[in-house]
Amino acid sequence: MARPRPAEFEKKKVVAENRRARFDYFLEQFFEAGIALTGTEVKSLRFGEGSIAESYAEVKDDQVWLINSNVPEFSHGNRFNHEPKRPRKLLLHTREIDKMRNAVSREGMTLIPLSIYFNGRGRAKVELALAKGKKLHDKRDTEKERDWKREQQRLLRDRG
Repeated sequence: MARPRPAEFEKKKVVAENRRARFDYFLEQFFEAGIALTGTEVKSLRFGEGSIAESYAEVKDDQVWLINSNVPEFSHGNRFNHEPKRPRKLLLHTREIDKMRNAVSREGMTLIPLSIYFNGRGRAKVELALAKGKKLHDKRDTEKERDWKREQQRLLRDRG
């Protein structure tokens, strides 16, 4: 039986998306977190630049950090421009951080960023997911299921 879809967050402008995450991981629980950014980072993100393809989140000392995300330097930035791959602090409630820490330590889950976007109020947000890694056979099953659904749609379209 299919899992129920989680409630979607209000996303006005998606800047970066980790499309590979849904293929490589079983996504369990979703969180929305703010990001502590500098001025040139915000400007660079507003221009649609940024990547989270190889990034992950980590819980350290009651704080969550986004590691290995790439926000390129702002083209019109001056000497106060930011470092592109610096760790960025994620802003979450304490009970959410505790929930993440427990899941990562006990159940062997990882924190995967799915997308960076601007919400309706113009704030930069990150959509995080607690995820379990898929094995090779799980990935094959996912691919078979996706191909079968595509074939079903094709058959229905031809007969309909």
